[in-house]
Amino acid sequence: MGVRTKTVKKAARVIIEKYYARLTMDFQTNKRVCEEVAIIPSKSLKNKIAGYTTHLMKRIQRGPVRGISLKLQEEERERRMDFVPEVSAVDTDVIEVDLETKAMLRSLDMANLSGIVVQQTNAGWKEGAKKRL
Repeated sequence: MGVRTKTVKKAARVIIEKYYARLTMDFQTNKRVCEEVAIIPSKSLKNKIAGYTTHLMKRIQRGPVRGISLKLQEEERERRMDFVPEVSAVDTDVIEVDLETKAMLRSLDMANLSGIVVQQTNAGWKEGAKKRL
């Protein structure tokens, strides 16, 4: 195995960004693509770049990879960011609070807020006890 150098990682990322459509999950195919699109001086460096390219392609299939900008991923990210729900999760008509919270709101002079409803306490719990009856 060994440690992948900055050269190998950078070259693999650039090849993926430019030639993503031609690459696959197969090492041999990726090795041929690397030969065609780049001038790589040695066989071992070519194999390392093709191997890391294959590794990154497998990671891309699982989800977005940091440091690689693909048009498909950018469009997906923009679509997620532009999504607006029909009903806001923050907008609620009724807020359920317990007696202690209601007392705290009263002490802050906020007891007259609209939509605050005191929630009933659990009947099966004994005051100060840790176990259920």
